[in-house]
Amino acid sequence: MKRREEELARRLDNGLTSFEHRAGSLPGIRSSVSRQVFIEQIVESDRRARFVQRIVEAELSDSRTDPRSDCFDPLRASIIFHRNNKDEDALWMLFLFVHFGKHRVAGWRYVSRIYGKLGAADNWDWRGVSENVAGFRKWLDENLDGIRAGEGPQGFGNHRKYESLSGTSTNGTGAVVESYVDWVGPTKLQASRFISAVSEPLHTAQNSFESLYRSMEFVHRFGRTARFDYLAMVGKIGLADIRPGRAYLVGSTGPLRGARLLIDGIADSETSPLVLDEQIVGLQEDMDVGFDVLEDALCNWQKSPTEFKPFRG
Repeated sequence: MKRREEELARRLDNGLTSFEHRAGSLPGIRSSVSRQVFIEQIVESDRRARFVQRIVEAELSDSRTDPRSDCFDPLRASIIFHRNNKDEDALWMLFLFVHFGKHRVAGWRYVSRIYGKLGAADNWDWRGVSENVAGFRKWLDENLDGIRAGEGPQGFGNHRKYESLSGTSTNGTGAVVESYVDWVGPTKLQASRFISAVSEPLHTAQNSFESLYRSMEFVHRFGRTARFDYLAMVGKIGLADIRPGRAYLVGSTGPLRGARLLIDGIADSETSPLVLDEQIVGLQEDMDVGFDVLEDALCNWQKSPTEFKPFRG
């Protein structure tokens, strides 16, 4: 570990001790090995969070926004669009980033081919899609072979591996995009959705995240993980003043198993996700890390609680 990460690990260990003195022991990390692995997973998750912050602050080439370039990257493209006051394109690119995910071999192939209309002169940008959803869905079905063309494995990212490219099926990408456009509302301005949320009288970053998270239940196939990841990234990039105020364990799989293992000592215990959410809030206060970091670490730690293994999306 680097010195900063060693200091973070010590702070996390102290935070765990503080929580245990106040709330009782944590059976899942009773052994020194499990405790150390859990801390290492939090450090690893924090490293990924800091990586996003680094690219938010870094110099970025405009080629990152070009779906015809090998340098295309939807996350970096979103950051560039935001810098250039093109927040509608930034939010749309972030939505595509989350919906498709990055395939472990094919990378951003699906995003680049669909956003770039398979090399056409124009792109399926936010305005083009939101004003012609039917045309977008028709285009998807007519171009499935071209989108899938090429050798080697391909598909959606790990968290989205059960999604479909179909433009017309009820569970396909076309239906997902149309429901997102409908969620944005009649103005077709995504930014207005977020401006409204952060303009509420009782606004805090956490309250606005909560409001948006609940409203996004309307978006088809955007379950707990997709909504959490999308909204958390909106906040990290600076597109809206929002951040999670809890771990959102209801509807989760890995993070919930991790919380149960940590607090109950049994990954398949029957403790309510809502009860665990409250306990994780207390833990987060003592450990002083973001909920996005903590829920990611819980998810990865429960996969290998006694041997540190770095896991990637």
